[in-house]
Amino acid sequence: MNVSINIKKYRKEKKMTQKALAEKANISRSYLGDLESGRYNPSLDTLRTIASALDIDINLLLTEDGATQTGNLPSKDEKDIAKRMEEIKRDLQGEDGLMFSGEPMSEEAVESLLDAMEYIVKQTKVINKKYVPKKYRSTDDN
Repeated sequence: MNVSINIKKYRKEKKMTQKALAEKANISRSYLGDLESGRYNPSLDTLRTIASALDIDINLLLTEDGATQTGNLPSKDEKDIAKRMEEIKRDLQGEDGLMFSGEPMSEEAVESLLDAMEYIVKQTKVINKKYVPKKYRSTDDN
């Protein structure tokens, strides 16, 4: 996964300069340059801000070469994931809420956590579907 390549790719697709994107994302131009060169890895909040400034889904920045690998999932899997994410969200927003380092997490932090979890679940499903044991393969697959 090369986030730096994806940031640069989508910035250029939107015909934006580093300066324009940096201003829109409320980060410095030099920091954006460092992100695009791979010198630094952005936080999830920074990625969300950049994705919002580029008007794209954050998953496009996180997937390899910007390809939406999770788009290969059948609708049944998508529905299962959505249902599970709703259950997790309800659990996280329960009476006690979610704590991090002894402090309650903000709504924004919970959303970041849920976005990351959803991405992980989708990627895991895609990876698991790629592996088919030999005993289940047809003779054409060999």
